[in-house]
Amino acid sequence: MELSELVATTDEVAATSSRLAKIDALAALLRRADANEILPLTGLLLAEPRQGRLGVGWRGLTTLDVVHADAPSLTVADVDHALDALSAASGSGSAAARTAVLTDLAARATSEEWDLLARAMLGELRTGALAGVLLDAIAKAADRPAASVRRAAMLAGDVGETALLALTGTAEQLDEVGLVVGRPVLPMLASTAATPTAAIEITGLASVEYKLDGARIQVHRRGDQVGVYTRSLADITHRVPEIVEIVRALPVRDVILDGETLALDEDGGPRPFQETMSRFGADAARDLALRPWFFDVLHVDGRDLIDDPLSVRLDVLERVASEWRMPGAVTDDAEAAEQLSREALTAGHEGVVVKSVDSPYTAGRRGKSWVKVKPVLTYDLVVLGAEWGSGRRRGWLSNLHLGARDPDGEFGEPGGFVMVGKTFKGLTDELLRWQTETFPQYERGRTAYAVSLRPELVVEIAIDGVQRSPRYPGGIALRFARVKHYRPDKTAADADTIQTLRSLLRG
Repeated sequence: MELSELVATTDEVAATSSRLAKIDALAALLRRADANEILPLTGLLLAEPRQGRLGVGWRGLTTLDVVHADAPSLTVADVDHALDALSAASGSGSAAARTAVLTDLAARATSEEWDLLARAMLGELRTGALAGVLLDAIAKAADRPAASVRRAAMLAGDVGETALLALTGTAEQLDEVGLVVGRPVLPMLASTAATPTAAIEITGLASVEYKLDGARIQVHRRGDQVGVYTRSLADITHRVPEIVEIVRALPVRDVILDGETLALDEDGGPRPFQETMSRFGADAARDLALRPWFFDVLHVDGRDLIDDPLSVRLDVLERVASEWRMPGAVTDDAEAAEQLSREALTAGHEGVVVKSVDSPYTAGRRGKSWVKVKPVLTYDLVVLGAEWGSGRRRGWLSNLHLGARDPDGEFGEPGGFVMVGKTFKGLTDELLRWQTETFPQYERGRTAYAVSLRPELVVEIAIDGVQRSPRYPGGIALRFARVKHYRPDKTAADADTIQTLRSLLRG
C-alpha cells in the first residue's frame, strides 16, 4: 500500500464531521491493506507506531534540513522498516543513526506525507483521538459485529492485533479473544454525578466505595509471576516491589485485580497525588512506600469474572484480598451513601464511586454503571499554551490555556481540542518552575507573551461549573478554574470532551 493512500484517507476523515463517513473511509483503506500492512497501518492511524518508543523527539524532527520529494513513492512497508531501524538504534552512535534514518525518510516523503509521519511519531496525529471510530471501521471492513470487535480490542488491549485478527481470522477466533493473565486490559471507567444521592438514583443498589486521589493499577499474577500496570497499561512492575510482594502473598494461584495505589503520610493520611506518581518514574524515591487498595477482581484461578455481576466479583474479592479491599458498603439508601462520602472526605480522600451491584466489568467503557462523586467538579483538560507571568511570576510560564477534546469536530477540527478557559490559580512556585522547565519540550511556537504547546500534557482542573461565553469556539467558559495537579498517567486522548463540559450548562 502506498503511504499516499493513508494520507488521502486521514485528510478525508479530518474533513468530515460525519461518523459514518469516517467509518466508510477507514474501512475502505483497511480492505485494501495486505495482512502484513495491517499492524503498521493501524499504528500510524492511532499515532501509536507498533514499534513503541522510537527515541525521537520534537526537536529531532523539526531541525532536519531536507528537501521533501515532489511525488509520492513511499509505501507503508517502507515506513515500517524505517521505524524498525529507529526503534533498534541504541548505545553509542544511536543519535546519529536515528538522524540518518529520519533524514532519509524525510527526503523520500512528500511534505504532506512527512507531516503525517512526524505527527504519528510524536503521538499527535489528529485521528489518534478516533480509536472508537477505527474499531467500527475494522468491524465494517471485516464484516464482523462491532460489539465483537470492541470486546476483543478491550480484552486484548491492542487495536492493531484486533484489526489483524478481525480482517484475517474467523468470526470464531475473534469471539474467542478473552482475558489472559499477564496481558492488561483496558480499565472500566466511571461517569460523574454531583452527589451520592444523584448517583444512587442512577445505579440503584450499589457498592459505594472510597475514591482515592491515587493512581489506578491493574495487577496480574500467574503463580509467582506478578505484573503491575498503570491506567494506560504501562508496565511498572519493577518500580513497585511492595505491591508485587503483597499480591504474591494472596491465597490464589492466578488472579487479575483492579484497584488504586497511594502513598500515606506518617499519620496514615494520603500524600499528594504527585508523590504517588513519583514512584512510577525512573528516579523514584524508594523510601516512599505505596499501599494498594483493590476494588475489583476480573479473574481468579482459571475463572473469568468480567461477565459476572459486581456482587459476585466482590464476594470473590473478599475471599482473596480482604485485607487490601477498598473501603465501602453495599446500599441503596441515599443517606448511607452520603455518610460514606463524608467519611471519605474526612479521611482526606476525593469522594466516592457508586457502582451498580448488577454491573458486569465493561473494559474500556465509561457508562452509567459506575458513577464517581466528588465535592468539587474536576475535569481532565489539555494544556494548549501558557503566558509569561508578571510581577513576582515574571520569568515563569504561568497562565494556562486549557482545552477540551472535540472528537467529532463539532466546534473545530475533528479530533482536535477546543479552548475553554485560562487559569493561573492553584499554581505553586514548584509547579511554576516545573512548567517553565518542561513546556519548551512541547513547544509549537511562541510570541513575546505566550508559548503555544502541542496538545499532550493533561492537567486536572477543578471548577465550579461553566457559563455561556462567545469568547471561545465551544460557546462556554470555565467558572473559577484552578489547577489540582498534572496527570502524567493520562494522555490527551483521555481528556474530557467539550460535550461533557457543555452538559453542565443549565437551561
